[in-house]
This record gives sequence, C-alpha cells and structure tokens, in this order.
Amino acid sequence: MIRYIRRAAALCLVLLVALLVNAARVMVFEADAYDDNPANRRIAITRWGEPRGEIVVDGRPVTGSRDSGQQLRYERTYTQGPLYAPVTGYASQTYGTSLLENAEDDLLSGTDPMLAPLPLWNDISRGRQPGGDVVTTIRARMQEAAYRGLDGRRGAVAAIEPASGRILALVSSPSYEPGALSGTGPAVTDAWKSLNAAPEQPMLNRALRQTYPPGSTFKIVTAAAALDAGVVTDVDAPTGIPDPFVLPGTRQVLPNEATGCADASLAYAIQWSCNTVMAGLGVKVGLTDMVAAVGRFGFNDTGLRVPSWVAKSNFDTAMGDDQLALSSIGQFDTAATPLQMAMVAAAVANNGEIAAPHLVERTTTAGGTTVDTTGRRSYRQAMRPSTANQLQNLMVRAVDEGTGTNAAIPGARVGGKTGTAQHGLGNTGTPYAWFIAWAQAADSAQPAVAVAVVVEDAEASRTDISGGGNAAPIAKAVMEQALALEAERRG
Repeated sequence: MIRYIRRAAALCLVLLVALLVNAARVMVFEADAYDDNPANRRIAITRWGEPRGEIVVDGRPVTGSRDSGQQLRYERTYTQGPLYAPVTGYASQTYGTSLLENAEDDLLSGTDPMLAPLPLWNDISRGRQPGGDVVTTIRARMQEAAYRGLDGRRGAVAAIEPASGRILALVSSPSYEPGALSGTGPAVTDAWKSLNAAPEQPMLNRALRQTYPPGSTFKIVTAAAALDAGVVTDVDAPTGIPDPFVLPGTRQVLPNEATGCADASLAYAIQWSCNTVMAGLGVKVGLTDMVAAVGRFGFNDTGLRVPSWVAKSNFDTAMGDDQLALSSIGQFDTAATPLQMAMVAAAVANNGEIAAPHLVERTTTAGGTTVDTTGRRSYRQAMRPSTANQLQNLMVRAVDEGTGTNAAIPGARVGGKTGTAQHGLGNTGTPYAWFIAWAQAADSAQPAVAVAVVVEDAEASRTDISGGGNAAPIAKAVMEQALALEAERRG
C-alpha cells in the first residue's frame, strides 16, 4: 500500500512541477507575446484606464482626458485641436498615436520607467504611474499668428529660435480636429475615413513631413557653398556668368524674372534673385562640394527627430552639370521640408551653426517634478562664421531694398529670401510661394527667430516676388510676435 501511495505522490509532484514550469513559461518567457497579441484586451483596458498626461504650451495644457464610462475609459480631448494638431498629433483608442502623442507615448501613458519612484518599480509592482506631462517649446502667440496667416490655405510655417534650436511655431494647413479620432465606434471610423479621403490631406504634417521644391530660397545654400569654397571672394564683384545662360551640355536657356543679371554680383543675385548667377555658381562649385555643403545644412539626413520624425530633404548626389545648375536654384529634384528651410535661415542667423531643432523643452511627472530636460546641442556647422556674416548682410539687403520688402519690421534687423517653386508638367502648376527669414531686435545681441513659410496655392504669377507677396507677410507676423515676446521677457 505504501508503494502505491509513493507512486501517486511522485506523480502528483511531477504534475505540480510541470504546472509550475508552464506557469513560469507563460508569465516570464511568453509574457511579451501575450501582451502584444491584438486579442488581449487587458492591455488596451489598462492603457486607457487612467487619464493620459498633458501636452503643455506656454504653461497651459492643450490636451485633456474625458471619462467615457466605457470599457476603454478615458478618451483624449484637445483644446484648440486644429491649431496644435501639427504638434500634438492624435491619441486614438482605435488608430493609435502620432507626432508628440506617439514620440512621448510611454511618458504620457505612465509606462516610462523614469516616472517610477525606484528603479524596476514598475516591473516589480506590475503597475504604472500617472501619466507625465510634456512641456513644449511652442509659443502660443507665434503659433496663432502663423495659423491666422495661412487662413486655411494649403501650406506650412516653421519657426526656430536660432541660438537654441527651440521650435517656436509649427503649423500645417489645412488642419483637423484630432479629438474626432479619440474614441471608438462608427463616428471615429467615419472621421478617419473622411480625413484620409479628403483631397486637402488635413492630417499630413506639411511642416515636418512634406517636401517641396524650395525654389529661390535654396539660393542661400548655394551662396554659402560658393563663399566657403572660395568660388566667390567678393560679394560685390561681377561673377562673370552671362545672361542668357545656357544649361551645360544642352541648348536650354535658363530664364531670369529679374533684370540686370548679366555678369551680376552675388549680392545683386540674392537681392533680386537671379537664376543665372546662382545656377552658374553651383556649377562652378561642383557636384562634390555642393553635396558636402547641402549635407552640412541637413539635406539628405534620414535621421532627424524633433522628437517626431522629419522627412528627408533631398539633394541628388549623382547628376550632370545641367541638372546641378537647376538643383542649385532649388529646382530639378531638390526638395525640402519647411523645417529644413527654417534651419537654413537659422544657420545664417546663428553665425553658421545650426542648433538641433526640438519641440520638447522638458518632461515632468504628473506632480510637476522634472523627469528630463532637452539640452541645447549642436546639429551641424553649416558654413564658416564669416560666410554667415556676409549672407546676413545680403539677406537684409533683400528685405530692405529687394524682393522681400513685405517682411520689413520697423526697428528690427530682418533678413529674408523669397522663392517661387514651379512644379507640375511643364511647370504649369500654380507655383508654391516661399519665404525664409530671420529677425533681430535693434537692442538685442542675437536674432530672436528664424522662420520658413510655404504657401502651396499661392495666387500669383510665376515670379520670385510671389514669395514676397504671399508668404512674406505671414513670416512678418510670426517674427513680430517673436520680437514682442523677447521684449517682454527682457522686461
């Protein structure tokens, strides 16, 4: 009898060990697989069971949470949703997250280990902390000025503080209400379908993720390359580039909208936007040095994050001289995001250095304790300081006496460059109007802001002046707010 009892006990022990091994396998080795299984509702229930942290602009949250009373309890809400959608993105129980809601999701949802009171606390307790807050670099008045200026037209504005890299305004138009995607059910599904089917593409972040031919605003990059390479040593000296200018190896004549461009100086070419001079200088610099120069500004960088990812701005690395000539004036395959062109203006304003652009000032716990701060760091040295100084003067001349007079601000030093990017079959499409600029108060040691504006549906003739007519007034309004905020900060 004892022998049978021992056998039964041994069998029970084996079964118990097997049960414990299987439990360990499920709880330790396969936990992640179960967590990631779409059929596991517990993850979503836990994720939306508490309010998300807030995204903050100028000390005020522009997000919130609403108790829906449903199984997925808390839905995301937005204050002035369309205004800040290019910054916040959406947090949807159905369609996931985008932009800052995505890049800072761990912190906002409370799962970031940095929020825990002790290391490994969340793993041990199998819990999470209240969602933390994301304090942005955006200035409300500048954001509002950019949004009003675009007035629903397709386009974008990006504004940067040159010395620090803080992104002060980021607007994409037309925009959308991200709160319409927050919950679940037919209304959310219908909103998603409608927004994705809209020909205006309201969910496209044009400031970060749409590239455009930059047109004549790119001439600032070509000018920097020519000065750094020693192709131009005197900005006021004749360049020897003829008008008409025939694209190398072809019979195609490159036209000018401006007059007086034959053998014009670099200063005149920037002031009045001579295509021939800038195309000829690009060819003289050569493909190798042009590729290196544009890379120093950030073109062809696939890894830029702010912390949301930014589309690559393109400059071809293999092409003939005819294509190089066109690329040097922002045509052919050259394409840039508005943020990239704001970085070009910031490089000129900041003595040739580009500070890494960023949208997040700091992150905090729900109680306000700082978790992390975004420190200033250098992104690239785009050009020599002496080159930047010369380009500052040329951009100021373009605003004071050239194509950018609509951006002039009394009592401030403003440098700018207009641009019209032709596109479509045979360049028959309505041109994109561009303007890049920077502004410095008369009593300030450094520029307060660098800005880029693009208006897709600019109603203007295909001339460089359309950038001054359509985009420059928007840039001016944004720069005026930046200067006013700087003056208030200094007291």
